[in-house]
Amino acid sequence: MTEPTAIDGATVEVIRSHLAAVAEEMRSALVRTAFNPVIYEVHDFGISVYDARLRLVAESTGLSRFLGANDYSIGRGVEYVGRENLHPGDVVLLNYPYWNAAHSYDATLFAPVFQPDGADPAADGELVGFLCVRAHWMDLGAKDPGYVLDSTDLHQEGIIFPGTKVFRRGRPADEIIELIRFNSRLPDLVVGDLHAQVAALRTGQRRLVDLFDRYGRSTVETVVDAVVAAAEASTAEAVAALPQGSWTATDWLDDDGVTDEPILMRVTVTVADGTFTVDFDGSSPAVPGPVNLPLGATIATARVAFKAITTPAEQTNAGHFAALRVRAEPGTLFHAVYPAATFTQWTGTVALELIYRALAQGMPDRLAASSGGDVPGFMMVGRHPETGQLFAVSNNDPVGWGGTPDHDGMNAANHLCQTQARNTPVEVLEARTGMFFERVEMRTDSGGPGRFRGGVGLRRDIRFVSAGEFLSVIKKTRSAPWALAGGGQPEPNQVIVFPGTDREARVSTRRTAMLPGDRVTILTAGGGGHGDPALRDPAAVRRDVAEGYVSPEAALDSYQVQIGEPR
Repeated sequence: MTEPTAIDGATVEVIRSHLAAVAEEMRSALVRTAFNPVIYEVHDFGISVYDARLRLVAESTGLSRFLGANDYSIGRGVEYVGRENLHPGDVVLLNYPYWNAAHSYDATLFAPVFQPDGADPAADGELVGFLCVRAHWMDLGAKDPGYVLDSTDLHQEGIIFPGTKVFRRGRPADEIIELIRFNSRLPDLVVGDLHAQVAALRTGQRRLVDLFDRYGRSTVETVVDAVVAAAEASTAEAVAALPQGSWTATDWLDDDGVTDEPILMRVTVTVADGTFTVDFDGSSPAVPGPVNLPLGATIATARVAFKAITTPAEQTNAGHFAALRVRAEPGTLFHAVYPAATFTQWTGTVALELIYRALAQGMPDRLAASSGGDVPGFMMVGRHPETGQLFAVSNNDPVGWGGTPDHDGMNAANHLCQTQARNTPVEVLEARTGMFFERVEMRTDSGGPGRFRGGVGLRRDIRFVSAGEFLSVIKKTRSAPWALAGGGQPEPNQVIVFPGTDREARVSTRRTAMLPGDRVTILTAGGGGHGDPALRDPAAVRRDVAEGYVSPEAALDSYQVQIGEPR
């Protein structure tokens, strides 16, 4: 059969859609087979499909901050292992943070895809692509169970795999899998999730080989070239249409988990000459605690902002990032190098908002105000009161999204950095931990006032029915989310341990021992307001009051709208 040298639009769309379907089928396989709620409920994963040149051709993202993280890590992983050492059926594990673009518990598994040689079934065939699945594992032998909040170097953060085959030519590398099992406090979950990721890779391999068998390598590669070129062209057009200039913003992390000193973050975004540059020069040097960000994670964070401002409606491939430049000096907060601690990567969440804050100076009509400022995360670690087995179950709470130039922010939604990710259902948290949720409700008056109001945050009251440790993971409780165009700032996120007792304390990132009957209150921030509150439609204010988002008192104080009879 002679391969065609030209293709029509219909063929392009069929093959492009097939590639997207490969990623989506991998996603379904992972969610249906994972053992850990953070994967099958929260969707803390990222799935990517690559051609033989390691160009991203399709993805299925759970967390948006994994956008491009797989690109960075698979490049380093293939370089480390060597293409010549990859064979059909191989699966490689990588979690070395500085290559993996994440902390050590975000385990990246990747596999080469070969098109079998029909003439010689014993031959490896042609390498036609790569597949990658990254997902959060719950324990790999770090110094503390659950989550590491105060590590000071890499070697306190678990066992490290720089690019290690866990399957060789289709057969499990039992000695490596047993090494993982015996280095985890939760071996059944971790090994189960490893096999779930392998199942996703095998699903993707079958579907990708089907595509090449049906259309031939020449046609598929021609389509990939066309799709990537089209993405590059549409992105270049979008960058050219943006306001040109350079804008700088700063913000602060609460601390690094080791000291109480706030940590400076600074970014300059420059749009000029067809490029979009995100430069973190002026940010803090690397700090002792685990909030340092590997360069790959910094690039992924910048990609989220860049994609959202240029081509948000297009399915992502490598061409969408040709115009993006990301700079961070080695040894700084945004370019961690060995042996810097990297486990608590909330830095990337706050940095995403920081990039938007810089952009808002030059294009205020395109940007919303801050959305909660951070992700209020928490976890309980302990022994289950019924089974006696160790558990570690986490949740990331919703925040209010910022008001925009033309509508209110969304109420109690997952932070911008999480996209398709979800919070852990109360039913799962109560069944699998020692937490009982006395209250989960939206917070009246938590959104920043404005012509377009910030969305409201959430209140969660937790009572502990068994002993264990409560881990709060949050890095922006001291400074408020920012507003735009004269809008009002909401109160920052708050975590209150032992409320109403003589031990009451406001904390950010901390492990706190809990006994039965102890309580915690979590108050997540609303979004910043956009525009002068005096310009808000009074009918909208009355509707906010009726729905409980704004109190009658705040309606009068912030909007000069009287609800009911004056007192």
